[in-house]
Amino acid sequence: MTTTLAPPERPSAVSERHLARSSAARQRRGARVKLWAGAFCTALVALPVALAGLLPLADPNTQDLSRRRLPPLTDGHLFGTDQLGRDLLSRLLHGGQVSLTVGVLAVVVSGLIGIAAGSAAGYFGGWIDTVVSRLLEAQLALPLLMMLLLVVALFGPSVTVITCVIAVAQWPEVARLTRSLVLVEREKPYVAAARLLGLRGWSVLARHIVPNVLRPASLVVLLLLAQAVLLESALSFLGAGPQRPFATWGRIISDGQDYITTSWWLVTLPGLVIALLVVGVNLLGDGLRDRVRTHKPAKGV
Repeated sequence: MTTTLAPPERPSAVSERHLARSSAARQRRGARVKLWAGAFCTALVALPVALAGLLPLADPNTQDLSRRRLPPLTDGHLFGTDQLGRDLLSRLLHGGQVSLTVGVLAVVVSGLIGIAAGSAAGYFGGWIDTVVSRLLEAQLALPLLMMLLLVVALFGPSVTVITCVIAVAQWPEVARLTRSLVLVEREKPYVAAARLLGLRGWSVLARHIVPNVLRPASLVVLLLLAQAVLLESALSFLGAGPQRPFATWGRIISDGQDYITTSWWLVTLPGLVIALLVVGVNLLGDGLRDRVRTHKPAKGV
């Protein structure tokens, strides 16, 4: 009886190293697509808003009742006119300056507060960590929009108040991430070496730990920009945003909601502008986060 021997298995030409490189390449391509798409969408809204004062636009507050509710692409009005005959494109771009200014200032303030509080809580622990953690839990337990409306009702709907209110509402997100990052960093050898060299706690935190956690924390701050714009638009839509003559995006939608069945552009076009900015900022933040992850060296490569 003859026994047939199976041919020896040939080793695969695809190793774990090749698989790791292939996965990393796909992630890098996905990150580039998100970055380019996010940058394009964000620039498509942010650049015209920033250059609104230089563009040949009509006065956003000039009323002409004989030209009210003109549809888009009519008589030189690219986005049409509103219920008072004002150029809608001009109002969107000039109103966007207020909305974006409030959003940018809010995320900068919330980022500074969150990074400072989260870093101190994560590095020193003890009563500082307890106080910061209890504040985070208390604020996260409150309904966000109701809290914003209450504070605005107490202090008035000014640009400064809206900015501070949104900043206070957003700092817990930054603080929680920063605290977790600092908890990891403080156990690393370079922190122990800095302590052995005689550096004090605040010096180690400010000079060595915070620079290492600043990049991932700043990505969260960027993602919060979209949320800040949405919060400002929601407050303006409910009548609790910056008052006239400021033409914010939320107020433009609120003014045009009564004509949504007959003049769709009064609500649809401002909504599309807000959606385009929010999607662009989110894609940009996701792309930067994925790019940071793919630049980390893979194990065994």
